[in-house]
Amino acid sequence: MYDGAGCEESLSLSMESTSLPPALELKEVFFGYGADDVLEDVSLTLEAGSFLAVVGPNGGGKTTLLKLVLGLLRPRKGRIRVWGLPPEQARRLVGYVPQSRTFHQGFPITVEETVLLGRLGTGSDLGGFSREDRVVARQAMERVEVADLARRQLRTLSGGQLQRVLIARALAGNSRILLLDEPTANVDARAEEDVFELLRRLQGETTIVVVSHDVGFITSYARQVACVNRRLVCHPTAELTGEVIQQMYDTPVRLIQHGHRHGHH
Repeated sequence: MYDGAGCEESLSLSMESTSLPPALELKEVFFGYGADDVLEDVSLTLEAGSFLAVVGPNGGGKTTLLKLVLGLLRPRKGRIRVWGLPPEQARRLVGYVPQSRTFHQGFPITVEETVLLGRLGTGSDLGGFSREDRVVARQAMERVEVADLARRQLRTLSGGQLQRVLIARALAGNSRILLLDEPTANVDARAEEDVFELLRRLQGETTIVVVSHDVGFITSYARQVACVNRRLVCHPTAELTGEVIQQMYDTPVRLIQHGHRHGHH
């Protein structure tokens, strides 16, 4: 297994106010199911406006890491803070985009209704969604370019369109950090590029953490890559070589670089 230090250094653009807490901070975090540790001595500091890719082998702890940040799991040891708050207190600041294969697309619901679900818990109106909720949902749909699909049934969407809708739902909650778990796992190459181009445009407006298996693709967008295989090791994308990937996955791996319309190679 690849061993090394965690990410203690800043991973992002400089912030105007140094008094703001990091968007995400993990200090010497351990977590396990039963007696076995899934994550061991994980440390990470992520500043506002960052775009971090999380990669690693199946079972290495990537999704577990997201669940800890969401407050769905609690660490055995260590400390987690989201914008200076424990995860349980920061849930309204975090937008989560699940894997599309775990999202039931057959439910009879429109795109607009799906995005409005992101407004749940943001206000005190018990009588349904307010006018403000609908305005914010509309703005979120416009940001991800699905406003023209507002009346469409979710089950009629392509994989790429569905991912945009799920991102809009997360943005509708006024989240300050987006966690995405393999957002392009079930889409074709063109849709994959479109989704990551969208995330690149959102960077700066919000902090982005993306779990992905496509190492060659994600490194064209993220500035830093967190390699998770029980431990967490961060690299600038320029340092992510085939040898580093092989050490991380404990097996020979080819690093295939994709070509993109925006000129990254």
